Amino acid sequence: MPDAVRPPQPSELDQLPDRDPQETAEWRESLDAVTAHAGEERAAYLLRRTVEHAERSGLPVSGPLETEYVNTIPTSAEPDFPGDEAMESRITAWNRWNAAAMVTRGSRDGLGGHIATYASVAWLYETGFQHFFRGKEGADGGSGDQLYLQGHASPGIYARAFLDGRLTEAHLDRFRREAAPGPVEGLPSYPHPRRLPWLWEFPTVSMGLGPLSAIYQARFNRYLHNRGIKDTSGSHVWAFLGDGEMDEPESTAALALAGREQLDNLTFVINCNLQRLDGPVRANFKIVQEMESQFRAAGWNVIKSLWGSAWDELFALDTTGALVRRLREVPDAQFQTYATRDAGYIREHFFGASPALAELGRLVTDDKIVELFQTSRAGHEPRKVYAAYRAAVQHKGAPTVILAQTVKGWTLGPGFESRNANHQMKKLTGKEFRAMRDLLELPIPDSKLDDEIVPYVHPGPDSPEVRYLQERRAALGGPAPARKVHPVGLPTPAEKPFEALNKGSGSQEIATTMAFVRLVKDLMRDKETGKRWVPIVPDEARTFGMESLFPSAGIYSPLGQTYDPVDRDQLLYYKEAKDGQILNEGITEAGSLADFTAAATSYATHGEPMIPFYIFYSMFGFQRTADQFWALADQLGRGFVIGATAGRTTMTGEGLQHADGHSHLLASTNPAAVSYDPAFAYEVGAIVKEGLRRMYGPDADQQEDLFYYLTVYNETKVQPPMPEGDGVEEGILKGLYRFREADAAGLGLAEDAPRIQLLASGTAIHWILDAQKILAEQWGVAADVWSAPSWTELRREAMDCDAAALRGEQRVPYVTRALSGAPGPVLAVSDWMRAVPDQISPWVEQDWSSLGTDGFGLSDTRDEARRHFGVDAQSIVVAALAQLARRGDVKPDAVRRAAEAYGLA
Repeated sequence: MPDAVRPPQPSELDQLPDRDPQETAEWRESLDAVTAHAGEERAAYLLRRTVEHAERSGLPVSGPLETEYVNTIPTSAEPDFPGDEAMESRITAWNRWNAAAMVTRGSRDGLGGHIATYASVAWLYETGFQHFFRGKEGADGGSGDQLYLQGHASPGIYARAFLDGRLTEAHLDRFRREAAPGPVEGLPSYPHPRRLPWLWEFPTVSMGLGPLSAIYQARFNRYLHNRGIKDTSGSHVWAFLGDGEMDEPESTAALALAGREQLDNLTFVINCNLQRLDGPVRANFKIVQEMESQFRAAGWNVIKSLWGSAWDELFALDTTGALVRRLREVPDAQFQTYATRDAGYIREHFFGASPALAELGRLVTDDKIVELFQTSRAGHEPRKVYAAYRAAVQHKGAPTVILAQTVKGWTLGPGFESRNANHQMKKLTGKEFRAMRDLLELPIPDSKLDDEIVPYVHPGPDSPEVRYLQERRAALGGPAPARKVHPVGLPTPAEKPFEALNKGSGSQEIATTMAFVRLVKDLMRDKETGKRWVPIVPDEARTFGMESLFPSAGIYSPLGQTYDPVDRDQLLYYKEAKDGQILNEGITEAGSLADFTAAATSYATHGEPMIPFYIFYSMFGFQRTADQFWALADQLGRGFVIGATAGRTTMTGEGLQHADGHSHLLASTNPAAVSYDPAFAYEVGAIVKEGLRRMYGPDADQQEDLFYYLTVYNETKVQPPMPEGDGVEEGILKGLYRFREADAAGLGLAEDAPRIQLLASGTAIHWILDAQKILAEQWGVAADVWSAPSWTELRREAMDCDAAALRGEQRVPYVTRALSGAPGPVLAVSDWMRAVPDQISPWVEQDWSSLGTDGFGLSDTRDEARRHFGVDAQSIVVAALAQLARRGDVKPDAVRRAAEAYGLA
């Protein structure tokens, strides 16, 4: 509408200088004239062309966030296909068949499996395996490409490994049969490196974690390269995702990071079959268009690969733009319906939307219409897929997302294709297998399909298909996916940093958080291993006293430091560098843990062992990102996880959601997490030293696939020296040792004084030390004080002893042996809920009781919070007297008198 009719609206452009207002007015008038005489679509097309030309000319303009619902790469611009398309079609057909057969055979035993996902995504994988995915036997030092494969598509990956000779029929029949005895190892349902460590690299079936991890893996590859650890310039990260999966918040949480850091070593391939697990992804909308806008806004290069070659004729016939208009307005759920209906329905409901479309529809046959809407998708055509992949790897300056449209369940027959229920459909009937055989043109006679059990098929190890497949993989650097570990043992660090903690802090009060940071700072100076430390922190480095690392280690930034920091004149200024060592991630625990995972598995991914430590606000570790910790365990990650500002009562004033009393309980459920709650600096040193030996020791064959979880405190205390005695370090590592006997405390107790054993972890050790003194001086009770750095490790060792007993091997648990003969009852105290220390109660022979911080956290001083939860020294004294009174060791009224005296009654 002309300006004379529609008054001009205020614009931010009004604030910019206009050197030639008359020229500006002429451009606006030209646009109005085109709109008036040629229509809105023509005007919009001209604008798009102008912006596109400007972008390609290097002018600083922003293109549209959403483009038409057509392929980004026109057919005329597609490169020549470099492979033998007929051969690759046969290879893909064999894989499709065996994937379906494997799941169907497994369904006899109720094991299930997923068929429809791989059926839709097969060509997206096969084109990559034949032409793009680099293996670990290439010239890049063993890194290859990193492949994040859709978990539900795993049967297809197993089928390809079968064709390649890496798996046998016996393996395929062990799909989802990992525990039952058999002639070969079982195949896990999804990509699980811990279960099948020679094949899988990255666990992806916990949807949303794959895309997040892939971004940080690509970023970590650049980190290794920029720091001079390894040349990773030849590695490309490929993440295969479902369009429904992109609804998970983790899926899109780091898109801006990838765009901001220009990670052109990363490609997302999103299988847009328009279906999630139980129905359409965007029933009334268009998921492809939505994702295009989202990725473009985050700075990604977007390639839409939607329509197969059968659509070329129809697009050529569309001289009015009616087809493009209609494709853009039809919602996804309707496209799903089109893929299952006959030509008459499509003519009525699609082409009947306008006279121009109806005329277009009359130009094509019914068979052509069925082909267009039921089978012709770009994701099912290797030439379309190859064009998209080549464009992705050649694009520089930004990560790429390929939005590839497919039909879920494609080639499985009308009972599967585009059906809402196909995620839950686990097998094909004999009739469906025959139809599939005919469609794929496989040489399988009817006689082979007469049995109840559908056969696996293989063209033979010397067949042209297998030779072609193996030759292509050899040219690309060997088999894929593949996980290979080249054992590298790191030298044992010098003793000096640990000796400093063993000496204690003298009269200085320091927190165990600071003790850990000082230790790592010293270890990072080690000439042999110092460069391998990877400090990771989600934006609170100063909270944890890590600012001293800023100027010495530097904060990693691929751009270096492009500004003059505000604190440049200070000693501990904020220093960013391209080769910086610290990963300061901002306020994102999920991103930080994804970084940690990439670093923690670098020993396998790149053959370069790195030593990450991820330090975080304790409450926001296992509670917020427990799923990622399980994926870390699955991926066999190694490193140190530090829950700082730990415990429910040390966080003064922070309140309910910041007061952590349960992380150790959550961590105890993760079999790969070696959990400790150290009380003193020397305990921290002993635990870190042992962790380095177990995870990174000089004898690479003895290295273990686990990670250490330590909780440290921000409460400053005088750190004592390590007690003398041969059993102290062993007790620290096993989880329990006697720190101070009542008699050794010099409290002047009678020989026949009532006796009790007080156990504590973390900061609670100071409460029971105070209680020990009060019990002796005011109540004549002798209390031995024990430090329990790990309730969880004590429990695990005891459970191992129980399991051994069932095999006829008699072993006494360490906790039982350590407390054996200790007189009196046992009272355990911690800054965690009671269930944490209660883990060991079945193996304690003495009368057992515990105190903890069950319930919600609150805001108050430490003393008041501990009084509220009943874990301060006076509350411990009353609880100890109550235990002794039940045994008759003290008079019953002692409990009442103590409670009244301490204001607890």
